[in-house]
Amino acid sequence: MRPLLAPITAHATLSDRAPASYASITFMAFVPCAGPRGSVADRGRMRQILFAVAIALTVSITLTPLLVRLFNRAKMGQEIRAEGPASHHAKRGTPTMGGIAILAGMWSGYLGSHLIGVRYDAPGVTASGLLVLGLATAMGLVGFLDDFIKLYKQRNLGLTAKGKYIGQFGAAIIFGILALRFPDSTGLTPASRHISIIRDLSWLSLIPVLFVLWVCFLVAAWSNAVNITDGLDGLAAGSMALTLGAYVLITFWQYVNACTTRPGAGCYTVRDPLDLALICAATAAACVGFLWWNAAPAKIFMGDTGSLALGGLLAGLSITTRTELLMVVIGALFCAEILSVLLQIVVFRKTGRRLFRIAPMHHHFELSSWPETTVSIRFWLLAGLSAAAGLMLFYGEHLSVTG
Repeated sequence: MRPLLAPITAHATLSDRAPASYASITFMAFVPCAGPRGSVADRGRMRQILFAVAIALTVSITLTPLLVRLFNRAKMGQEIRAEGPASHHAKRGTPTMGGIAILAGMWSGYLGSHLIGVRYDAPGVTASGLLVLGLATAMGLVGFLDDFIKLYKQRNLGLTAKGKYIGQFGAAIIFGILALRFPDSTGLTPASRHISIIRDLSWLSLIPVLFVLWVCFLVAAWSNAVNITDGLDGLAAGSMALTLGAYVLITFWQYVNACTTRPGAGCYTVRDPLDLALICAATAAACVGFLWWNAAPAKIFMGDTGSLALGGLLAGLSITTRTELLMVVIGALFCAEILSVLLQIVVFRKTGRRLFRIAPMHHHFELSSWPETTVSIRFWLLAGLSAAAGLMLFYGEHLSVTG
């Protein structure tokens, strides 16, 4: 994980922000550059997000075909598990480790937008941003090692389950410890020891050891959930773009209504929400750029390099935005996928019968005569609906607090 060598300050306050209440407008209407009273500073922040999207999309969509050619030349193709749908055996030899392009786009969009943000006197990189990116990158390294072993040994099994969990828990422990450090000028740290839904639950605070264990659970759960979802062309990349798109709105809304700049009913005690919005926007764009080449018929797979990194990113975002349980709603598709595997195991052990024809459930629908593209598109729709439901809950809670 990237070390934090220098003190990192919180976002500067915006004293010139419009005084009108934002509670009665929709998510899209709150974008400062769209309103007549939006400050120059706020418009600069919005441009910074758009630059993150443009840079990440460009890097991802141009780097991915280069990886395709490189891996094809090196004959680094994916092995297909024997027990999967028969139609998938034709995909044997498709290049993998495309998650490298997603990670490259994510980092390029984030750092590039900060370089451009200097023109708008935007805040620099933050503790929250670097920790979330560091967690995603560390998980990507675990996935890269898993993918490399598969390719080197020409089999569908890479790291052992024990080896993978050691990597996941190691990254999670470092993240959990560091996330409770680096307070800003108001005392806010990137994470809090409270379990959260849409805000921290004041009555549910964990001691540091239990908090780190909670982080380990979230990191393992989300990384494995995204990893399991990545079984059809374009499914994980498209679903992640929708989920992260929802979090762009959530984090920007938290920035607009931060307690440090707009104290009052309904404000949010989240450190560095604007920086988290940059990460969400950059990663969503990187997923879209990768999806251009990953859509059926896929030219490349993201591999565990991409899926574990994206799952780690979701875990880190849920913790730093204080929306750990809301993420279950927004990312409901990923939860359903991993739940289908767990239910398949439990039901089979108890009854000797299978709940699904094959798990995870996207393969069940394939064996039910749904074309692969139909499954992917319908699951994208479900991902979009769950993201919309999460946004409704988030905004509804804000309205209930502000009246």
